Amino acid sequence: MKQISSRDNPLYKELKQLAGSGAARRKAGRTLLDGVHLAQSFLQSAGQPLLCIASESGRANPEVAQILAQCDAARTQCVVLPDALYGGLSQVEHGVGLLFAIETPRPPLPAALDQSAVLLDNLQDPGNLGSILRSAAAAGIRKIYCSAGTASAWSPKVLRAGMGAHFLLDIHENTDLVEVAGQAAVPVLATSSYAQTSLFQADLRQPVAWLFGHEGQGVAQDLLDCATTQIVIPHLGRMESLNVAAAAAICFFEQVRQRQPVN
Repeated sequence: MKQISSRDNPLYKELKQLAGSGAARRKAGRTLLDGVHLAQSFLQSAGQPLLCIASESGRANPEVAQILAQCDAARTQCVVLPDALYGGLSQVEHGVGLLFAIETPRPPLPAALDQSAVLLDNLQDPGNLGSILRSAAAAGIRKIYCSAGTASAWSPKVLRAGMGAHFLLDIHENTDLVEVAGQAAVPVLATSSYAQTSLFQADLRQPVAWLFGHEGQGVAQDLLDCATTQIVIPHLGRMESLNVAAAAAICFFEQVRQRQPVN
């Protein structure tokens, strides 16, 4: 287990860049997982990380110690940092002192969209994106397509909001959603507050691709034109619209409800 005590250490400098720069993460093709829950989710679903990093105080935590031992036994490089240096990497206040460095998954883009999926057009808020990924994974939807304007799916904030969902999904970033929707072999359903068809009138027993847009502007018109159907989520209150993450969860679980066997 390697000990690093200097800010000038090349490995520490590399980790500092990954922690603080989206451009550095994209260039390196790597990202950081912060905390025990994300680390355990990765170990269960994806295998071993490139690097396991712990703080000096974190080693006293039984869960951290167990993960360190597991990684060490698998011959994964493990690094221990003084708390002050570790604090320069972690964005979690009062965290337990554990980070994984991993290769950012880049699954191959399928030839056609032929199963239930989520298409995200210019979604900006990391919390919303992470919540949608979490809801999609819970609803059994695996394919995620993000436009170039959507927040980075593998940023620390989105990873924390996703709570491990990332490792159950195939996430395709920087995709041409017009092309994906235009070639889809399943219906594409876009949410719009101006639609006439209610979500609860739609037949969701088959696979569908859900299309959600920017928090303020909604789905771009060229993408709306690609949709098979535009749907609205009925609501009784005087609010004009729902938060996009809440709307997505309602849609996903209405599909789950409809696909349950009838007793």
